[in-house]
Amino acid sequence: MLRESIREDLKAAMKAGDKTKVSCLRMLIAAVKNREVALKQELSDPELLAVIRSQLKQVQDSLEQFKKGNREDLVQLEELNAAILEAYLPRQLEDSEIETLVDEVISEIQATRKDFGTVMKLVVQRVAGRADGKKVNSIVAGRLR
Repeated sequence: MLRESIREDLKAAMKAGDKTKVSCLRMLIAAVKNREVALKQELSDPELLAVIRSQLKQVQDSLEQFKKGNREDLVQLEELNAAILEAYLPRQLEDSEIETLVDEVISEIQATRKDFGTVMKLVVQRVAGRADGKKVNSIVAGRLR
């Protein structure tokens, strides 16, 4: 389902002459194919989401480097690529939603500071890719102080 959506969006971008979107989606499709070749099987939607997240992380890392290097032209391009990739990901949780999940996990297992790893593991499972790991980490660390 997600695969077809990406392909349809690529066709539409090609017809519209949107070179940035075409380039970004081709990069994504190539990454998906590389992953499928490595695994020797077609990827499921959750596996496709993992590839999209990986590509988004690469784009965000490039974005940071371009900002440090004062390359405003490349910053704008990477921001567009990030927006294109984010469109395929599920809605990201708000900080308050993450805090609620963290509080639930802490109360369920009666966590203390030494249970940081356990809390992180459980929260990451519940978040299921709908929040940045760094954000989850900082919220868990703040709650376990």
